[in-house]
Amino acid sequence: MAGSVTIPSVSELYWPTVTTLRDIGGSGTKDEIVQAVIERMAFTDAQQAVLQGDGPTTKLEYRLAWALSHLKGMGLTTNSPQAVWSLTERGRTASQDDLRQARSAWQRNARRKKSQAPGGEEESEEQDWREELKDLLIAMSPQAFERLCQRLLREAGFINTQITRYSGDGGIDGLGTYRVSLISFSVYFQCKRYKGSVRASEVRDFRGALQGRGDKGLLITTGTFTAEALKESTRDGAPPIDLVDGDRLCDLLKEYGLGVTRELVQVERVRVNPRFFETI
Repeated sequence: MAGSVTIPSVSELYWPTVTTLRDIGGSGTKDEIVQAVIERMAFTDAQQAVLQGDGPTTKLEYRLAWALSHLKGMGLTTNSPQAVWSLTERGRTASQDDLRQARSAWQRNARRKKSQAPGGEEESEEQDWREELKDLLIAMSPQAFERLCQRLLREAGFINTQITRYSGDGGIDGLGTYRVSLISFSVYFQCKRYKGSVRASEVRDFRGALQGRGDKGLLITTGTFTAEALKESTRDGAPPIDLVDGDRLCDLLKEYGLGVTRELVQVERVRVNPRFFETI
């Protein structure tokens, strides 16, 4: 598929990322920015389905993540500890010519620290923990992955959570009861161990399976959702379907300490002040 579908390079995504961030108010999570760029550029389902290597990340998601990182190196974006990306003052006003100049300066400064991958894309010195985790999730058996999702929902406050074992369940993998203050409601969930993107048709099929059973659905995947799938999940006149993609799933597993541990590491940063020595 990758050979017949054209995907913009990381550098070709710099300017669309900047202009999209401006359009959505100057800030957003990575997922929000990725989906907004995909909609802005009108990428097809076929383009969104191309995997980076063996997956589970798609090539578009991978390259857009690198675009944000590179723009940060150029001084046009920044990210908070809460993983919210935003434009800097320079990013809010830069023209395409300004971006090209910033890129040239950044490349000169970064050349010693970064190596160029064979495909022309810079690889991280460390594998992102989310990618490592998603690889483990995809390697799980379907039954084990369902049990993990069940455990996650329990940790998140669901009660009476169970895995369905009935034929003809229409793709429903389980159900649970979520209680908010004095109100509780049933939630049916579906688990998809995907390397690629879940499409709008699969969201519609899941919604169809809920008819007559309940009006609240949760679709959990290790992959991503196409822009059309995101729109379908909140389509007017249809019961909404809540979506959890691979990155959000990883963050939830980290939040509840399920197979992921967090360790705070203090790093000493040392800077040399040449002017001090000039005044001795």
